[in-house]
Amino acid sequence: MIPQVHLHSLCLLILYLTTGYSQEGKFSGPLKPMTFSIFEGQEPSQIIFQFKANPPAVTFQLTGETDNIFMIERDGLLYYTRALDREARSTHNLQVAALDASGAVVEGPVPITIEVKDINDNRPMFLQSKYEGSVRQNSRPGKPFLYVNATDLDDPATPNAQLYYQIVIQLPMINNIMYFQINNKTGGISLTREGAKELDPAKNPSYNLVVSVKDMGGQSENSFSDTTSVDIIVTENIWKAPEPVEIVENSTDPHPIKITQVRWNDPGAQYSLVDKENWPRFPFSIDQEGDIYVTQPLDREEKDAYVFYAVAKDEYGEALSYRLTIHVKVKDINDNPPTCPSPVSVFEVQENERLGSSIGTLTAHDRDEENTANSFLAYSIVEQTPKLPMDGLFLIENFSGMLQLAKQSLKKQDTPQYNLTVAVSDKDFKTLCSVQINVIDINDQIPIFEKSDYGNLTLTEDTKVGSTILAIQATDADEPFTGSSKILYHITVGDSEGRLGVDTDPHTNTGYVIIKKPLDFETAAVSNIVFKAENPEPLVFGVTYNESSFAKFTLIVTDVNEAPQFPQHVFQANVSEDVAIGTKVGNVTAKDPEGLDIRYSLRGDTRGWLKIDHVTGEIFSVAPLDREAGSPYRVQVVATEVGGSSLSSVSEFHLTLLDVNDNPPRLAKEYTGLFFCHPLRAPGSLIFEATDDDQPKFRGPHFTFSLASGNLENDWEVSKINVTHARLSTRHTSFEEREYIVLIRINDGGRPPLEGIVSLPVTFCTCVEGSCFRPAGHQPGIPTVGMAVGVLLTTLLVIGIILTVVFIRMKKDKGKDNVESTQASEVKPLRS
Repeated sequence: MIPQVHLHSLCLLILYLTTGYSQEGKFSGPLKPMTFSIFEGQEPSQIIFQFKANPPAVTFQLTGETDNIFMIERDGLLYYTRALDREARSTHNLQVAALDASGAVVEGPVPITIEVKDINDNRPMFLQSKYEGSVRQNSRPGKPFLYVNATDLDDPATPNAQLYYQIVIQLPMINNIMYFQINNKTGGISLTREGAKELDPAKNPSYNLVVSVKDMGGQSENSFSDTTSVDIIVTENIWKAPEPVEIVENSTDPHPIKITQVRWNDPGAQYSLVDKENWPRFPFSIDQEGDIYVTQPLDREEKDAYVFYAVAKDEYGEALSYRLTIHVKVKDINDNPPTCPSPVSVFEVQENERLGSSIGTLTAHDRDEENTANSFLAYSIVEQTPKLPMDGLFLIENFSGMLQLAKQSLKKQDTPQYNLTVAVSDKDFKTLCSVQINVIDINDQIPIFEKSDYGNLTLTEDTKVGSTILAIQATDADEPFTGSSKILYHITVGDSEGRLGVDTDPHTNTGYVIIKKPLDFETAAVSNIVFKAENPEPLVFGVTYNESSFAKFTLIVTDVNEAPQFPQHVFQANVSEDVAIGTKVGNVTAKDPEGLDIRYSLRGDTRGWLKIDHVTGEIFSVAPLDREAGSPYRVQVVATEVGGSSLSSVSEFHLTLLDVNDNPPRLAKEYTGLFFCHPLRAPGSLIFEATDDDQPKFRGPHFTFSLASGNLENDWEVSKINVTHARLSTRHTSFEEREYIVLIRINDGGRPPLEGIVSLPVTFCTCVEGSCFRPAGHQPGIPTVGMAVGVLLTTLLVIGIILTVVFIRMKKDKGKDNVESTQASEVKPLRS
């Protein structure tokens, strides 16, 4: 029988050989410090390393934290005998020494570290089987109010202990909406946005959650899990806007004064106020307990209400929830006396006004709060000046301030003005206001003309517009310079054409009759004109205008011989320029105001194209017309009356000539100096442009080009570039050194089409520096050399003759001067 120890060693040896641990360096080697990593939970009797002994070492010794798990054979084979547990010990610190035959240490001991690697062999466990918490309604979403915690004994540095939290069940589940959420990593439970809005303890005071936790970060199907129950109580939100606050104005109590408060649901909030209206002076503050204060007395008349916000923030300056609106009303006290609407309130009352009639309303003001006893005003008359014809002529309603006529009607002639002192009172103050009442005249008098008939007035029909032809006068007994006494004059009969008008002098009420339109003997030789005088203010009831407010005169217009009149200043006609001679091209008409016959004639017919029928005014052509010579063609038509004073008038006749295609095409300019350098090395070309004198068509000119003679086709070629330009090209290079005349046919494509043949002179010449060189020779208009010499000699001969005559004349004059000088010296007296 084999001993048990030797049997175990034999098994290890077989395992050692079959697993390849005999490989030098990887699984075996000399004794030295080493670290080994082994997963926990593996099968026992696993070989770790084979240490090699160096003589005189014959065996090995293992010490340290073996926990009766790690063994070493005499030959240095290190192994463990049962499964490792990282949670029991994560690191085993061992020492291995080499011994000689006598058991003495000859090498080592050296440290051997065994690191136990984790496997997911532990499930996460919640620390509590049930959690309880509370949350206030309207709490900020995302801010945790409760944490659930679980632990996992696996290595926290590996996914085996990475925990993942989630809410599995929410009871009750309303409308399938989750009101709660959990941080998957921290286990912090908070409200969702929907929960922050919808949680209401009055509807559901409590909720139950089932929360699960998984290891492996919740990403593996083989992860372990655990669940726990969470009971949540919903409490009322105390972050609410307080009731509106009333503060009595102008308080004399020491400030600041607490007026209200706000509270966040949890302690530690930081409070602040925000002025909604950006008022320059913000008289409120808040402390960190949430108490709100007014910091100074308020004046309702300055500002009667304040609106601002209270804000709660966390320690990071983030708002914990929505801001609360604070309303403060300033309560009124009677601290303002009534004020008069103006220093003097002026009213008017008509004379003869009936008793009880309203004169007007005195409206005083009070800055205190409206519709309260502090601003309730009472009115009373304190004094009337003058007290004529009696005192107490006026009443004022106690609470409305309406003034009334109390005892009798007034007369402006007696007293034109009254002054009242009115007391205006509230419950604590009284103010005296001044009232002035003016008695105004009523329109109870009608205008009366000074005479009813202004006789006859004779005017010639050419009297100038704007002339004043008559002055009329009416008077009014009402108060001067008022609407009751102002007079306006209107023509009611005899001037349907509106030829006359009447202007009123505002100071004297005199009416001046003025001509507004030209008079006309032929249409209105005699007019019977009727005037009416009236006031701009309406008459009082019972008073009407009568015959005293009307006057008349007769306007007689005498005839003036007037020149004939054309109905228009310019007559226009259109005609084609190719009309036959004798064609009627237009017609003019004129009328004589006196009905005389008219004779027509033309003036300014410089081209002799037209004639006019002297009787009918019809105009005819008498010569060919030409649009290109001038269009429109303008002449004057003279209309002269036959008999009488032979007066005449002039009008214009404009004849627009419509174009026809009657001008053949031509070159747009004179082309001279066209040349090619001789000899021609390669075919060349020149560009030219065509035009004609007819009116441009809508689509512009449209020319076609061709050579005018077939004899030219061997040497030249014409090609069209566009509707106005063409190119003349040579067909070869064998041209003589001379000038060629190239004839071009141009067709304008008109209706009917016209053609023109033009010539292009082209010179082939020797070129010097790109320019044509022409030897000097006799040209028309330039003298020859002989002629030039003759002219020069003749000029010199004439100059010589002129100089000789001048020289002789000067010599004679000098001799004469000498004789006169000698004679003068003989009679000149000697000086002493």
